[in-house]
Amino acid sequence: MAAVASAILKKLVLSEHGADSLLSKALEKGVKEKLSLVLYVLAIPLAFVNPWISAAIFIIVALIWIVPDKRIENALTKSSRT
Repeated sequence: MAAVASAILKKLVLSEHGADSLLSKALEKGVKEKLSLVLYVLAIPLAFVNPWISAAIFIIVALIWIVPDKRIENALTKSSRT
């Protein structure tokens, strides 16, 4: 549900700022978000096969997000230079 909530929040924020905004351009390639959502969807049925596999997937998603996403920061820095 965290990935779903994040996707909804991202969609609402981008709809407020517009498709051509700096924020929209910074967030258009959401590899981490898409990967997280896919892994979460896989973890649910795999929990019925083996709960440890599902738990491992949740840990992998958490580890993916330990590294901060710098897309917005990089976009703002790039725009301030021009």
